[in-house]
Amino acid sequence: MRRLAIPLALTLLLSGTVSPARADAPVKRTAQCQGDWLPGTPTAADVMAGEISLVGLPAFKLGKKINWAASPYKNRSWEYVFQSLRWMGTLVVEYERTGEERYLRRAEEITKDWVAHNKLGARGTKAYVWKDHPVSLRTQPLVCLSMHVKDGWLKESLATHAKLLSDARLYKKGHNHGIDQDIALLAIGCRYDRRDWADLAVKRLRGTVRLDVDSQGALMEQAPRYAVYVHNRLQVAMEGMRSCGRKVPGDISERTHALKDFIAHSTQPNGYMVPIGDGSAETEPKMDAGTPKQEVRTYNAGYVFGRTAWGKPESAFYSIRFGPGMKWHGHEDHLGVTYYAHGRDILVDAGFHSYEKNSYRYWTLSPQAHNVPTVVGERFRPRTASKLTKTKYSSGRQSFRLSDKAYGVSRTRSVLVNHGDDMMAVLDEASGGKKVQSLWRFDDAFKLVSNRGGRVVLSDGKFKVTLVQLSSCKPVGGQKVQRGGKLGWMSPTYLAKQRTNVVVSPAARSLLTIVVPGTDSPKVSCSGGKVTVDGVSFAADLF
Repeated sequence: MRRLAIPLALTLLLSGTVSPARADAPVKRTAQCQGDWLPGTPTAADVMAGEISLVGLPAFKLGKKINWAASPYKNRSWEYVFQSLRWMGTLVVEYERTGEERYLRRAEEITKDWVAHNKLGARGTKAYVWKDHPVSLRTQPLVCLSMHVKDGWLKESLATHAKLLSDARLYKKGHNHGIDQDIALLAIGCRYDRRDWADLAVKRLRGTVRLDVDSQGALMEQAPRYAVYVHNRLQVAMEGMRSCGRKVPGDISERTHALKDFIAHSTQPNGYMVPIGDGSAETEPKMDAGTPKQEVRTYNAGYVFGRTAWGKPESAFYSIRFGPGMKWHGHEDHLGVTYYAHGRDILVDAGFHSYEKNSYRYWTLSPQAHNVPTVVGERFRPRTASKLTKTKYSSGRQSFRLSDKAYGVSRTRSVLVNHGDDMMAVLDEASGGKKVQSLWRFDDAFKLVSNRGGRVVLSDGKFKVTLVQLSSCKPVGGQKVQRGGKLGWMSPTYLAKQRTNVVVSPAARSLLTIVVPGTDSPKVSCSGGKVTVDGVSFAADLF
């Protein structure tokens, strides 16, 4: 199910100078060309052969004469990475490693041609070439090249980059792009001893970090996978400051450290990050985030993450969304849940497909792509904030209540997660006598076994899971199961789209949904305000 992830990006951006290498002498490695900023593909050999593979898409034949307007896959991510020139940087790094001049000469040839054909504001230059992110990411390979190529055209191009990076009108404050802009501006400022650029980069970075990472360490971009990217980039920024002879501000280092806990809590027991917002199910942190003291953590930024135990792949795990309205990399997933138990995904989001501007991308952002309640007959109001209004938890059981007015009336969801005897129960209601419906997206490995009497059973061939729904303590039937169609889709990996089962509940004024993993025949009863599932009892209001 999980394949090659898109590189989240990269880098140890350091500084320093070195004399031009002689052809008959070993090449000294420069700080500017070292680190992990290079993409996994293509390799230097690929680039020399005129063939590059970017963002996991098939290789593209560059040829000797490069078409800088090329967009073979009509993919925005491919275009941005192509224009970042990081693939060119592999040649300079290979030159430093081997001392072979042919790598440096080809890198210089590629870059000089790029500069000639991509003048800022010139006719024929694609607008996205000078967008903030390609500009930021392009700086690293250009600075690296400048350690060996001292020509004026390259220095002039870097000055153009710096002017754009320092323009307040183009700065992405409070966002990972802003962090990249600051890293890039700091690198150019230190390379050419421009204190004004370096000062501005550090000053802006402090403000951006305080907006992008809150005091609890939660990333505010509403997609946990970006916390890994931001953490890595802040490590680069801090190393860049130290290499430039600057002291790292305490608030930057503190929030960078706090991000590690957030990353740990948002990583499922299988080692993959929970795919909330623009985050696919294939994302592995690939870093030591440590082991937090708590199994359950509530973040004011709009997350609840809970698990049975650390370090056990079979541990149960869940996530709940609330908080500020959708922005940046978020989706309309408020009051939504995911659930992992018995070593496998049970309830999942539709996931992240791509940044392409198409109908499927926009659908993945919508409530219909998440495990949420909807209010029948009422219009959805985008970007509505939601609140966590009540909590109650112990080591064996946790309960949460959330509410918002995303449909104009009060929409309330209570969630109970029981551990040991793994089970999730969810109660959905709306004010004013309005009816609610709920959507439940199961992992694509599960196939429908049966649907009758208010019970839906699914199985992956060996493992079974049952969904039971009650209304006012009575079984309620009429569930519909879609696989494909308008709702039954998910994207487990980048650019993937596949069918999965989505259970659509009947409309009811009060709807209690119970998900029991590991069985196709749970014993469920409800009376006197108490629900019992296979001997485990809890209040019908989940508190």
